[in-house]
Parts: sequence; structure tokens; C-alpha cells
Amino acid sequence: MRYIITTLLASAAACAPALAEVPRVITDLPAVQSLTAQVMGDLGTPVLLIDKGGDAHSFQLRPSQAAGLADGNLLIWLGPEMTPWLERAVDSLAPNIPRLTLLDAPETMLRRFEATETEAHGDQGAHSDHADHDDHDDHAGHDDHDHSGTDPHAWLDPANARIWLGLIAQQLSSLDPENAAVYAGNAAAAQIGIDALDSEMAALLAPIKDRPFVAAHDAYGYLTDHYGLRLVGTVALGDASTPGAARLAALQATIARSGAVCLFPEAQHDPAQMAQLAADTGTRIGAPLDPAGTSIDAGAGAYGALMRQLATTLADCLAP
Repeated sequence: MRYIITTLLASAAACAPALAEVPRVITDLPAVQSLTAQVMGDLGTPVLLIDKGGDAHSFQLRPSQAAGLADGNLLIWLGPEMTPWLERAVDSLAPNIPRLTLLDAPETMLRRFEATETEAHGDQGAHSDHADHDDHDDHAGHDDHDHSGTDPHAWLDPANARIWLGLIAQQLSSLDPENAAVYAGNAAAAQIGIDALDSEMAALLAPIKDRPFVAAHDAYGYLTDHYGLRLVGTVALGDASTPGAARLAALQATIARSGAVCLFPEAQHDPAQMAQLAADTGTRIGAPLDPAGTSIDAGAGAYGALMRQLATTLADCLAP
């Protein structure tokens, strides 16, 4: 139903009269804002709702941001699977704003949460779903970031970023046809940049493909699938979940069995549990990963900075 609603909104936007000026675009995550900024170029700067250091899943809008959302001409976001608070805010403050919901776009390549080696060897709290890049109907739960359906961290596959640049250009052109050629040209140039970034990251990550590691939570499937990396377990399945004794015991067994090389904490998350796991297993700790890019300065360059930071952090600790 949400896909149908989003499609209808997008169709309505395409048929709506052109705006008298460049659209005021609202975005949710740094990666989405960055890709949108690349397409808009010098024509305008998209608004990023999540403050630097904010939590994408539980962010609360300030009054000024709420007012800005109500004044927006277009919302470009991943969808409620990643930012449930934004769905509620938009429904209340800007119910008629056109929305480009990237996770609902048929072109977006999706995966489902799938079992790591920890879950596959018997963690009772684990999920058992397998990758399914064509499933657009069975989305994760909105409020608890459920880890049994579609994985919303789709920006971590650069192939999706490349696709989204084209979709963003189309949506902007429908509202601002006068600048359609500029949006298309900017998107094409940015896609070339994504291709170069992808090649750069593939070269950096190739030497560590067989090096097992553990992360703080289950957010890296798109990255590990795309580059063939070996994530063997996560301390928590979701941001809001707290691992129990049985899960931690299973994870310790996975570390011993797999010979995990590194444990990676996560930016904006308490590293205490990861530090204790390292002490218990003798496994070294890498620098914190920042999959949402909330520690990176916003702007057109943020997507590349986010992806390079992830690749460099992984390679620095996992290098043979």
C-alpha cells in the first residue's frame, strides 16, 4: 500500500504545475542529502534533517526543522524503515508534499537481513531470512527497526547510489522542468564519480575479502555483499536491541571458530560491550565504523567521504 501511495504522489508531482523557483528539497540521511546535493549542484542546497551526530532511527525534530519541513516542496528519503519518526512528522506537518521514497523505487536493489555465522550456528535470538534483492513488499517493521525483513541500509551499495542519482534528477525535473538539463547533466557526472569511487573501494577492500570480522550491529549487508567481505557476526541485531548472555556466548564461539581478526564498534554507540568482548576473546578492536555518516560534514562530498571512511577503517584493521 505504501508503495502505491508513494507512486501516486510521484505521479501527482509529475503532473503538477512547475514551481516558479528551484524546489526546496528536504532529505533525511547524510548519504541522501549528499546525492541530492550533487544533482542540484549550484541551483540549491537540500536540507538535511538529521543533525551531525544524530541517531537516524530515533531523531526528534526541532521546532525550526518542523517548520522547514512544512515549507518544503519535495521530500527525498529512504523510507519509514530507516526513519519512522519522519513518516509521522510528514503525515502531520506536510501530508501533501511529494515524496521520493528511495527504498520503494522499483529500480532500487534491496536485500533482506540474513543470518551471519553467529546466527547460522544456533543463536536462539537470530533471524534466518536470506537475501532477496527483488522483494519490495515485505518491509521491516517501522518502530523497532525489525531485523527480519528488508534491510534499509541500501545506500551502502554504490550501485544503489548510482541508480538514485537518476531518480533524483527525474523527480527534480518534474517539479522544475526549466532546469531539467542541469539536473540530468549533474546526475550523469555524479554517476561517473560513483563508478570511480566503486573501483577505488574494490581495490582497497580486495586484500581483506577473506578476513572475518565482527561489527556492532547488523547494518553492513549491502557493503559486504557488494565487495565480498566476510562479516561473521554482530553484537546486536538492531540499534535498539540489547544482546543477552546467550547471544554473546554464541558470538564468542563464532569469533573462536572463524578466527575473527577485528571487532568494530560504531560511531554514536556505547563501545563498552565491544571492549568487553575484545577483552574476553583477545581480538583486536578497529576504529569505529559510521555507516550513516552522521560524524561527517554534510554536503555533496559526504557520500564519498562516508564510503571511503568505511573502507579505510576496515582495511586498516583487517589488512594481513
